[in-house]
Amino acid sequence: MSIAPLSPKTSKGWMPLASLILASTITYPLPAQAIVINDDGAWCWFQDERAVIHDGKLMVGSVANGSYDVRRRGDIDITTVDLASGQSDRQNLFSQLEKDDHDVPALWVRPDGRVHAVFAKHGSESHFYYGTSNVSWTDWGEVKKFTPSDSSRITYANLLFLAAENDGRGRLYNFYRGLDASFKPSYAWSDDLGTTWQNGHVVIDVPVAFRHRPYVKYASNGRDTIHLLYTDGHPRNYDNNIYHVYYRNGQLYRSDGAPIRRLSEGLRDPEEGTRIFAGNANNVGWVSDTHISPTGRPHVVFSVQKDSVGLGPGDPMSGIDHRYHYAYWDGSAWHDQEIAFAGTRLYAGEDDYTGNICLHPDQLDTVFISTNADPITGEPLISQADQRRHYELFRGRTSDGGKSWAWEPITRDSSSDNLRPIVPQSNAENTVLLWFRGDYRTYRDYQTEVVMLRL
Repeated sequence: MSIAPLSPKTSKGWMPLASLILASTITYPLPAQAIVINDDGAWCWFQDERAVIHDGKLMVGSVANGSYDVRRRGDIDITTVDLASGQSDRQNLFSQLEKDDHDVPALWVRPDGRVHAVFAKHGSESHFYYGTSNVSWTDWGEVKKFTPSDSSRITYANLLFLAAENDGRGRLYNFYRGLDASFKPSYAWSDDLGTTWQNGHVVIDVPVAFRHRPYVKYASNGRDTIHLLYTDGHPRNYDNNIYHVYYRNGQLYRSDGAPIRRLSEGLRDPEEGTRIFAGNANNVGWVSDTHISPTGRPHVVFSVQKDSVGLGPGDPMSGIDHRYHYAYWDGSAWHDQEIAFAGTRLYAGEDDYTGNICLHPDQLDTVFISTNADPITGEPLISQADQRRHYELFRGRTSDGGKSWAWEPITRDSSSDNLRPIVPQSNAENTVLLWFRGDYRTYRDYQTEVVMLRL
């Protein structure tokens, strides 16, 4: 069986994906040289970008595996880079928390220039951890804990600040998973910039006895609105659709502005949101990234596992063909387009794990993808360095709302995999691209380094 199956059948027979993407092209400039900023680190993608840029400095969060120094195993690391000089400094925010890339901290720059960090173990504790840097980012204060309830089993952290709330003084939200052992997206909030926290509620419920866990990506305009891109559940357990809602002034809304109910009540069913993508047994979605245009319209990217009906987790033929999608809201409707081959699963058992895709937050017509297949043809990418198949990074640009794409390799002929690209918002001409590369065996077993590239 081909590693890159053909696209869905049309009335005229099987059509290659390249034909469906219209005039997509690929060019081959010389790949630039990346800089290693942490020799042991990784992250998952269930939090928003693990990096912030402020006043000429970059801060990146990651979790060490202890590949070279067992004393670093499970360390929550913060790497700071001076973008003018290129000098970097790694600090340990918390030692040996847990060897698990899900524990990576969410970062938020406070109005006073200090950085607030929130992180948690992977569902085994009832609290999340939080701390704040000094203004120069060279040191961190005491790391504290907040427990929403004794039965909570917390995972992930997503920090979003709305300046217009709390009578104009601003309110900071931490969207996480696991209030009251629910496995569901939940939230806590702070009216003093993260110094103290208050318990919130479950955001998305699922009306079945099985503990389905919707996966969510968040984005905010920083003023009064938070957008949520989410699934029905884990793709192992559900043939996921992709949905969107937004929050404003205490209320949850569908994409068209129709009110659903208050945030304090949450969604009673994922289907109450606006459906962007209709999944089925052969097209299973998983969210990747979302950002907001200057006019307030959400853009999203996600992955879809193809042709896996009847295949259990770890089956040799499960997860061998993924595709990346790009979608946006035009003010009245969603436009969704399959844009590239995403290649194969990262490892057996997590058959929906891809190298991943991210949006450029300052240029929403641009994406970065990690794939071990040619983005247009789906042919395996075999490196000339070692004759093995590797995940490489590509930049894609569209000028027609995602119908066609021009692809450019960022890495090529690598001797290791290049995974999970992210781009922190900077509002600058230069793009800072981050990813990790190396040997990623599972989310608890990896030998990877964090790298940075200025584009």
